[in-house]
Amino acid sequence: MTSFADDIEAGGADRRSRRRAETKAEILRLAVEEMAEHGAAGLSMSRVARRLGVQPPSLYKYFDSRAALYDALFGIGQRRYLRTARRAAEQAPPGLAGFAPVLRAGARWSAENPVLAQLMFWRTVPGFVPTEQAYAPALELRRDWGERVRAAVERGELGAGAAGEEGLDLLASLIAGMVSMQLSNEPDAGFEGSRFLRHVDRIPDLFAAAYPPPPGPGAAAREKRSRTT
Repeated sequence: MTSFADDIEAGGADRRSRRRAETKAEILRLAVEEMAEHGAAGLSMSRVARRLGVQPPSLYKYFDSRAALYDALFGIGQRRYLRTARRAAEQAPPGLAGFAPVLRAGARWSAENPVLAQLMFWRTVPGFVPTEQAYAPALELRRDWGERVRAAVERGELGAGAAGEEGLDLLASLIAGMVSMQLSNEPDAGFEGSRFLRHVDRIPDLFAAAYPPPPGPGAAAREKRSRTT
């Protein structure tokens, strides 16, 4: 089970602060176990408390509501997803050729963390709305993708409309759609050999088909690259 120790700030160097951080990390781990067993919307603070070996009121010393626990998990998932995408982007080639490695890394993370991915990408919990702080990494990732798409447009690999809000919405839909289909149908299948995520490398071509590059001197070179990749 995933460790949350690195995601919790101790808030101090003393033993009490460290112990509190360790307990919060354990609560988060147990909450993910609960959600995996009962569904995200079925998270029960009482059952988490029993798993932890404390009375339910004690749990509220660490998370003052079920929504606060959801919010912490949502934010952690978004930060991890963002870090995963950025690590892949550091090694990816420029332009459209670099889309697939980053998409693949995000898809793999989602397959390996289905509970967090469902909380992040679906409206699984009625009434839950993440705080601005928890949602901020998702906006950072969208900005990262905006820069990557604009770079591909400047290279003549995509039409100008790809970098607009509508284009970025389409790209997000292609990504989230494949992840959603996988989590809906085979949530425990993992990434390797997955029924739907195995198509993730085709997303750049689908996106380019929706926003084809303008004809021009670079068209022949682009055609040559497409035949050799």
